[in-house]
Amino acid sequence: MLIDRAVVRVVGGTGGSGASSFARFKYKPKGGPDGGDGGHGGSVYLKADPNLSTLLDYRYRTLWQADRGEHGKGKTKTGASASDIYLPVPPGTVAQSIATVPVIPKVRRTVTTALVLVSRT
Repeated sequence: MLIDRAVVRVVGGTGGSGASSFARFKYKPKGGPDGGDGGHGGSVYLKADPNLSTLLDYRYRTLWQADRGEHGKGKTKTGASASDIYLPVPPGTVAQSIATVPVIPKVRRTVTTALVLVSRT
């Protein structure tokens, strides 16, 4: 079955929350803040795959969501950033956003990767 048009929903990962904590030292009564920042969420990319010739995979799975970043911790530990997700599409795929006006660049070659959605940090 040849599927040449698909409507999918992509969601960028949210960033992790920062931590609010205070340092405690034996000889320092007021150690000060030492909370860490949250990690960055994952972004969504389109990647051309020469082995694909149809958008059949996107007919059955319509929601693609990147992971969220981990929360920050005490002792100024930053949370881990989430990995990006890459959606394989056939070369020559044109992607459009329904919510916004700009057209996402056309994926032409094997090495071409187009950013679809930036993470929500």
